[in-house]
Amino acid sequence: MSRFLGIDYGTVRIGLALSDPTGTLASPLTFLENQSSQQVTTALSELIQTHQIAGLVIGLPRNMDGTYGPSAQKVRDFIGQIQKSISLPITPIDERLTTAQASKQLSGIGLNQKQLRKKVDSSSACLILQQYLDRNIPLL
Repeated sequence: MSRFLGIDYGTVRIGLALSDPTGTLASPLTFLENQSSQQVTTALSELIQTHQIAGLVIGLPRNMDGTYGPSAQKVRDFIGQIQKSISLPITPIDERLTTAQASKQLSGIGLNQKQLRKKVDSSSACLILQQYLDRNIPLL
């Protein structure tokens, strides 16, 4: 039984999601202000300890044609930074349209734009993590 941490990296905010102990269901956690790599790494390390995380799942943006652009390079750079101090497995996963899907779901429940901005990153991280969990369901 392992918990995973889902991450939707952004230059302003980093959305987070947490799996249940069985590794089958993702839930939005919170977001981190992306102020400095040291601050983010410290916060992630604390979450890893607190929730006994076994691995990280990070959204890797792709263009609709499947190619990678500048945003993907920022995520790769972020992965490189956190690998220096976090020794857990890190799995990048295609995150195409997760922010749009999260925004649509959240606006459908009546959130205004200010409320939406505060929740969309963690909701995107939840979608990213759930996608990973659905593909990696352990066989009984």
